[in-house]
Amino acid sequence: MNLPSPQSSSGRSPACRPPKIRDPEITLAHGSGGKAMRDLIADIFVSSFENPALAPLEDQARFDLADLMQRGDRLAFTTDSYVIDPLFFPGGDIGSLAINGTVNDLAVSGATPLYLTCSVILEEGLPVETLRRIADSMKRAAIVAGVQIVTGDTKVVQRGAADKVFINTAGIGVIRSQVSPSAQQLQPGDVVLVNGSLGDHGATILLARDELALSTNIHSDCQPLNGLIDTILDVCPEVRAMRDATRGGLATVLNEFASSSQVGIRIHEASLPIHQEVNGVCELLGLDPLYLANEGKLVVVVPENQAKAVLTAMRSHPAGHQSCIIGEVIAAPSEVVLLKTTFGAERVVDMLVGDQLPRIC
Repeated sequence: MNLPSPQSSSGRSPACRPPKIRDPEITLAHGSGGKAMRDLIADIFVSSFENPALAPLEDQARFDLADLMQRGDRLAFTTDSYVIDPLFFPGGDIGSLAINGTVNDLAVSGATPLYLTCSVILEEGLPVETLRRIADSMKRAAIVAGVQIVTGDTKVVQRGAADKVFINTAGIGVIRSQVSPSAQQLQPGDVVLVNGSLGDHGATILLARDELALSTNIHSDCQPLNGLIDTILDVCPEVRAMRDATRGGLATVLNEFASSSQVGIRIHEASLPIHQEVNGVCELLGLDPLYLANEGKLVVVVPENQAKAVLTAMRSHPAGHQSCIIGEVIAAPSEVVLLKTTFGAERVVDMLVGDQLPRIC
């Protein structure tokens, strides 16, 4: 974001507020690098994301290394892109999804998320008020997660060359000392926990597309997990592995864990927290809720002797009050996830092939 002008400490001219753009829709001029683009960035993004790191409006954000080193001993760096359809859905929108998704990808490494970027690709004709709603949502989500959006980019493509708006975010966080969760660290006897109901986001997006004449109370679980993860690490810095179960759902995460550590994992159908309405949608369409996307669900594996303490800590946090133990790590068969059904039989839960629902995040 490069807006050369005299600035106060807040990043705004001391003599005036950022100009309000008058165009009702995004035009190609808003991506031209000229005044229209400058006014769009100032009105929509700078006014929403205002913070000291963004204030200079250079082509990059700059940080004090000494300050970062006081927070931990390693950096975590991630990036993701968001192309969801529809843009707005019960429980969230593409803006909150972009912030929370990037925050969570940092947090599961044991990092404290600090700084995010925001790059947008806009389709010509997008209503300006739609973009303003998205930016406001990103602002609110960033405040809740305790992060700052410090730099970004804007591009505009011709009508029909994209679908309304795509968002790319990258994030930097600092990893706590003595904390190193990894999918390669699982050991037989370890315990698997999740922080609540599975498949809510995927079911919500499916219903929000109005392809089914169904009315439910399902809402996306889109939320930041860094506070919950801090609570877990406070009582169990030895946590084996953590992952947010997004595309591919719980089944994909567990298969990745089992493959990386060359162990098996057994989960128990009776212990899986799945809302009745999500199960109903899946039964109607022939889907499996274990593969449905989540945007605020944490899969965590801890040593058996720490499981009760971790479960208690998770339930004490607002993002984890429905936490439960769903399974355990086993030695054999290796690299396989098994589901013990309510009838006592076992079946293999394989890696997802293809995509049950495209464009869900």
